[in-house]
Amino acid sequence: MKISRLMGGVAVVSVGALALTGCTPPRASEVIEGTSITVAWNDSYYAFNDGLADTNASSNAVVNYMAKDGFQYYDNNSALIPQTAFGSIEKTSDDPLTVKYTVNEDVTWSDGTPVDAADLLLYWAAFTTHVQNGAGVEDEETFELTGQEGTFWNTGTVEDFGLDLVEETPEIGDDGRSITLVYSDFYVDWQLGFAVSPVSAHGTVQLAYPGEYDDEDGAEKAKDDIIKAIQDKDFDFLAPVSESYNQDYKFTDTPEEPQKLYGTGAYTITEINSADKFVTLTANPEYTWGPSPKYETITVRVIPDAQAQLTALANGEVSIVAGQPTADIAAQLEAGIAGVEFSGAPEGTYEHIDLQVTNGGVFDPATYGGDEDKALAIRQAFLKTIPRGKILETLIKPLQPDAELRNSQIFLPGTPGAEAAAEVNGTLDLVDPDIEGAKALLAEAGVTTVDVRMLFSSTNPRRGSEYTLIAESAKEAGINVINASSETWGGDLDGNKAGYDAALFGWNSTSTAIGESGANYQTTGLNNFYGWSNAELDDLFDQLGREPDEAKQQEILVKAEEIIGAQAWSVPIFQFPGITSWSAEVDGVVPGFLSPSYFWNFWEWAPAE
Repeated sequence: MKISRLMGGVAVVSVGALALTGCTPPRASEVIEGTSITVAWNDSYYAFNDGLADTNASSNAVVNYMAKDGFQYYDNNSALIPQTAFGSIEKTSDDPLTVKYTVNEDVTWSDGTPVDAADLLLYWAAFTTHVQNGAGVEDEETFELTGQEGTFWNTGTVEDFGLDLVEETPEIGDDGRSITLVYSDFYVDWQLGFAVSPVSAHGTVQLAYPGEYDDEDGAEKAKDDIIKAIQDKDFDFLAPVSESYNQDYKFTDTPEEPQKLYGTGAYTITEINSADKFVTLTANPEYTWGPSPKYETITVRVIPDAQAQLTALANGEVSIVAGQPTADIAAQLEAGIAGVEFSGAPEGTYEHIDLQVTNGGVFDPATYGGDEDKALAIRQAFLKTIPRGKILETLIKPLQPDAELRNSQIFLPGTPGAEAAAEVNGTLDLVDPDIEGAKALLAEAGVTTVDVRMLFSSTNPRRGSEYTLIAESAKEAGINVINASSETWGGDLDGNKAGYDAALFGWNSTSTAIGESGANYQTTGLNNFYGWSNAELDDLFDQLGREPDEAKQQEILVKAEEIIGAQAWSVPIFQFPGITSWSAEVDGVVPGFLSPSYFWNFWEWAPAE
């Protein structure tokens, strides 16, 4: 799948000051009445707020992307495109770094309520530590987030990093349509570090306080109250709001409350059906600023198996597919399927394995009375048994003959940083299994047999094949790899930490931010589900966020790779080969490298003429 947990790129995207503000004249709708299109994805939708530690998955992101607009987006070449019809970003000072965000006057939520400073301020509050005085409450056995104490947003915010460097409450201006961020220090990814809230401020307040904001002026009053509460640090008011923010936007069927689906995009989600596994979106009549879509409705149907996707495409049941391909699928496409077009290219996702270290399992020092060396030796032993080379040769090279192992957690393959990282992170020694080396480490640790529960998608055939290869290899060293696959594996990463010891999945790049990989490895990072914590590594990411020099950025990230490798927390395997296929009856389909994949230009999809 992807889970959209973030893989760090190394390119800097330079975004100049975008000074266009004000009101953009509404454009005519290009929606063709009565038209619909069904497309396929490989995992199920489960959250409208996809900016949380337990919802940051591509299955949510690709759907929500069509229902939410913003200040910028990525095209198929990973270039950052300003969405000036939505609003503007203007850097007004370098010292101190000061950035102003302004929403255009005509931009509204799907209920007609204006998008304004309340929604911008909510993003700042939720993604910093400055408006938080509580914490999540986890089940003692499963480690699932079951509640919270105080004001807690569940966004994986890291103190003194990124948006947290905006220490003072941003100033509101332009008749309540702008806020200005003043950073206490330089932040290398300032162009990418802020956005409008993924959920509406007024809707979230209404959900938090049922019945109190239902009158004609309720939305406006809700906005006023949340602005005042954030400015005053009124945690009594904000605690229920934060709980609604991180709990009320998770669902697998259409919610009863309309607030849970208020969006700002070209489409509105109108049906979510977990039984039949689809989500339907309908063109939003309130969306009159950005590019107009062409189809009246888009349905995203869940088809986990890539061959089943292709069969559905050939039968006319769906119009676009992009599952994880196999050599057989590539051969079918090369041979030609009537009415089907396709494009193949690497994707911004890489396969890897992560290890749990604080769940009371086999890789947790607490299991051995706090003996960190023993737990480390067992982690190292397990990684030595993973047949990375065989996985590549067996599953990927038949599809992409020139495919190579991915040997960096942070850098894209083929970049100077990737080569430097591989020299220090230990991956070059993890190509073929070292069974004797693994046995020696286990003997040193005083264990002869080890049980490792491996979490992966139960509906993904390629992952099943990888698991089989790993289990067969590990068995030779006395390591029993247990199938802990799950259809809900994405939510289980954070919601059932006690249920697995190793996780096999793909990290999907969502941006080109320099410090994006910090979310995976910082102690409280958004995508760190495993309890990984290293003070030196945290310091390195803090340095990275303040470092403008590209050469020094690379040095910092290479050092980070060295530490990650020494901890034996994780190992990369391969970069995803990708094939997007579509019906010849649809125009405008262009595959994308970054998430949201082929959805990046959904507004250009149209019936072929």
